[in-house]
Amino acid sequence: MTDTFSPTYLIGIDGGGTCCRARLQDTKGRTLGESTSGPANIRLGLDVAWANIMTSIDGALGAAALNRDILAKTALGLGLAGVVTPDDCTRTARACPVAFGRICAAADYHVACFGAFGGADGAIQIAGTGSSGYAIVGGEGQPVGGWGFLLSEKGSAAAIGRDAIRAALEAHDGLAIRTPLTEAIIVRFGTPAAIIDWSETARPSDYGALSPLVFEFADEGDAVAQGLVRQVAADLDRFIAHLTGLGAPKVCLTGGLAPHILPWLSESTIDRLAQPQMDILDGAILMAHQGDAASIALRSGAPV
Repeated sequence: MTDTFSPTYLIGIDGGGTCCRARLQDTKGRTLGESTSGPANIRLGLDVAWANIMTSIDGALGAAALNRDILAKTALGLGLAGVVTPDDCTRTARACPVAFGRICAAADYHVACFGAFGGADGAIQIAGTGSSGYAIVGGEGQPVGGWGFLLSEKGSAAAIGRDAIRAALEAHDGLAIRTPLTEAIIVRFGTPAAIIDWSETARPSDYGALSPLVFEFADEGDAVAQGLVRQVAADLDRFIAHLTGLGAPKVCLTGGLAPHILPWLSESTIDRLAQPQMDILDGAILMAHQGDAASIALRSGAPV
């Protein structure tokens, strides 16, 4: 299908597992309105995702004193959590409850990388509660890692918290050295038994909430804390080197852990890093404006 649609308006969506953000712009790059709603991870169900996408879009339209009448003249770029395959993009776009001039759907990490380098080749390494990498080389995307907390997620805040608890329990048993950090973790929970009870329902974000404590003690010279931080830095060094090895000229390090781990990274890693040119919403808008076929550009209601 050849897409010759020329939009008047552009909307970018960052649909995550916590919230959905929308940004409305004109084709001159002027932001007209923004809004936030509930989660839009497609694994929650396309009906849930689209309900929150449209709520955020309506909020952005309202901020610009516009309404849904403009959507037929609008290109929509979707960067969504839960997108794994091209079929996910296709069925998501087909499930759209209203008619847009163009819909481009892609995984949130693809759109984040696309925006970070203005559509050019590059890579991102996410270091947040979880961790994953993504490279765009020669226009082709390649994910690295991100296999979930149980199987992967080295180089993340959750990994720091999990390993800190392990170190604290080993120290309690006399199998490893006790330090102010290991003692603080036991005190935080009360007893080792309480840690076990907590772990039965703890989510990755709960483990990640311990990472500020680890960095605090690392800055004070705690040996265990410094070892944990150095291990996470070494994992990120390895991931970033791999992304450039795939052909990405530079890597943007993103996520809540990024500013804290930066001083611990190797000099060679620092040399590989770049600042993002755009955020994920601008990346979604750029994708929608270009109507990139690789991003599954679909005309609303048209056969595929």
